[in-house]
Amino acid sequence: MANGWARDGAIQDQIDDTVKDAVLSARSRLPIGDGTEYCDDCGEEIPKARRAALAGIRTCISCQSMRDRQMRTAGINRRGSKDSQLR
Repeated sequence: MANGWARDGAIQDQIDDTVKDAVLSARSRLPIGDGTEYCDDCGEEIPKARRAALAGIRTCISCQSMRDRQMRTAGINRRGSKDSQLR
């Protein structure tokens, strides 16, 4: 595939790097350490099944859902803009 000055396989490398970054980001958000019986945010009891399934969990389902909705991720533009490639 013609891609300007990029070498063969450069697009696949970009895809691989993007996937690797997403996996590392997800792993960094996994809970570690000792969990708690009560939610750190609201104080409600965390169900035993949730504590058994996720070691180190510190929030109930509703509070974790709220945290997940508030989380913002910044994407990385690995290709750059066409203007920057033409200069």
